[in-house]
Amino acid sequence: MAVQRVSIVTGGALGIGGATSHRLARRGDLVLLNDVDEAAAARTAAEISNDGGHCVVVAGDVTDADTVARIAATADELGPVDVLVNNVGDFRPAARDFLHSTPEQWHRMHQLNLAHVLSLTHAVLPGMVERGRGAIVNNATIEALRGIPGHVVYSAYNAGVVAFTKSLAVEVGRHGIRVNAIAPDLADSEQTPAALMIGNRDPDRVRTWVPLGRFGHVDEYARVIEFLTSDAASYVTGHTLPVDGGTLAASGWYARVDGKGWTNFPRHA
Repeated sequence: MAVQRVSIVTGGALGIGGATSHRLARRGDLVLLNDVDEAAAARTAAEISNDGGHCVVVAGDVTDADTVARIAATADELGPVDVLVNNVGDFRPAARDFLHSTPEQWHRMHQLNLAHVLSLTHAVLPGMVERGRGAIVNNATIEALRGIPGHVVYSAYNAGVVAFTKSLAVEVGRHGIRVNAIAPDLADSEQTPAALMIGNRDPDRVRTWVPLGRFGHVDEYARVIEFLTSDAASYVTGHTLPVDGGTLAASGWYARVDGKGWTNFPRHA
């Protein structure tokens, strides 16, 4: 009889995290779902249960040491942790630009985007090392791989997630542990609906800057996380995989509105 995997997903109630919780549960994992939104976490856990899956909720802010300790303690009760998905991250609180940002903002952004990744990984890693196996996936952002004016601090800490991913993969590979990350661009989700992102602009303009011509769906990101935590990716470690519809590859090139090729001058887009 196959042993059930225990998988931790932070921010696992909504958006990419919610889709990941559903996907890992459908493949048979026991999902330990953490989220700051207790009501949303309960709804997602109920959906997973109704779908025949297994889910345990640890509600709370993963940037708090107490929440990290409760996640780790609950994981110990459930069994060895096989998968850790560090999904939490946010570009808020935001400032108009770096000149107008504050140390208080930097500190909170550090907690939201990098510090908790270190803390929870540090708590879970000893068990993985002891057993000689494990898969960790960190959710960074495509903005860690390109410039993003107005969100300098957010970009910097997510670049830290990318560097942490590479370096930790080198350290723990000899223990049979793989560490990877995804770098999403904007997803059409409950938290960031496409309609809100487009606003009063022409929806057809999306095709001018996303080569695939649309925003990503949360399940498309979750499928990549599922792959990276599966045996199908058993020889993949240390990488950050952009999941962005081709925006990073375009690197500043825009499809012309008239359909006549491409331009790197936005005024023609």
